[in-house]
Amino acid sequence: MTVPAPAPFTSVGQSPADLLDFESLLSEKERSRLDEVRVWLAREVEPIAVDCWNRAEFPHTLVPSLAELDVVSPVRRQGHSHLLAGLIHAEFTRADASIATFMGVHDGLFTGSLELLASEEQKAAWLPDVYALEKIGAFGLTEPASGSDVAGGLRTTARREGGSWVLNGAKRWIGNATFSDWVVVYARDEADGSVKGFLVDTALPGYRAARIENKISLRTVQNADITLDGVRVPADFKLAHANSFKDVNRVLRSTRLSVAWQAVGQQLAAYDIARGYALEREQFGRPLASFQLVQSQLVTMLGNAVSSMGMMVRLAQLEDQGLGRDEQSALAKAFTTARMRESAALGRSLLGGNGIVTDHRMAKVFADAEAIYSYEGTHEINTLVTGRAATGISAIV
Repeated sequence: MTVPAPAPFTSVGQSPADLLDFESLLSEKERSRLDEVRVWLAREVEPIAVDCWNRAEFPHTLVPSLAELDVVSPVRRQGHSHLLAGLIHAEFTRADASIATFMGVHDGLFTGSLELLASEEQKAAWLPDVYALEKIGAFGLTEPASGSDVAGGLRTTARREGGSWVLNGAKRWIGNATFSDWVVVYARDEADGSVKGFLVDTALPGYRAARIENKISLRTVQNADITLDGVRVPADFKLAHANSFKDVNRVLRSTRLSVAWQAVGQQLAAYDIARGYALEREQFGRPLASFQLVQSQLVTMLGNAVSSMGMMVRLAQLEDQGLGRDEQSALAKAFTTARMRESAALGRSLLGGNGIVTDHRMAKVFADAEAIYSYEGTHEINTLVTGRAATGISAIV
């Protein structure tokens, strides 16, 4: 039997999954900006995304064009709404979850750490190159033995010696770290036990990054194991306002929302691919889309996407008003990623055998969903954070 070639995918234009037209809430200027991002993604990212994923290689040649697009820090630097920022992140994910994750690390976690926790003098010195992608950043928090319990289990240490801080320890799952220029490292101060943040030049002696191999998800992202062996960081490279894990949480709350937007984007991709395939593929002499069970699967995926988008739109409005709370971010991350996981599985099933090869993109969407489900707080941890807010009782030991 002849298997039809996969139809070319393009993210240009509003996804048919935006059934309630949430994009109409943007200003005309912001809708134009969103369209500009979509055109860039269709031209620069989508043609290479599957090949880069298959080869587990990051497309470094993409960085200059990405710099010209100028999407780093859309809210704090450019004054856009949180809704536009979220929809842009969703669109990046709709095109390729790996490039979206690269941006989430550089823009959200790394740049967010500098914007929220550096002094004004530090920001003036560091951020221009970061915004222009002249310096690529990474974020070093998770450790080999500390993931969900990293707040209390952080083992990387910092010791003040004269005009320097000496860092020792290890970090794991650090995106961008094999090629980044800088990495924000969070370490426990040996003197007072508090968690502090440092901007580390990756060229410093004692810093090593080794790529994590054999991943089945986000293969284009260059995750690394980092070793810090007596790395001496100048005292003025200690982030001025990073003095406790509560400070770290300021960064994580906003980036948790970004991951929830990624879950929306992954659902849009799954729905776009599954709907397109169902309309084009014929079985028993009829389009797949004409069968009741197929329509049921598509409607479940559509409902998941619309409900997730609705939640995120409201949270974007609250963020614009300065009313966002930790439990809201936690609920959003838990809810949207669960819906994403269901939709990715339905989409993979709908494509049958073609759903397990990357040629049709759905296998890539399915695999990448697993990483999004786990990072920025697992589904279970975010559920417990929300449960603590709902009951006033912590179930986290």
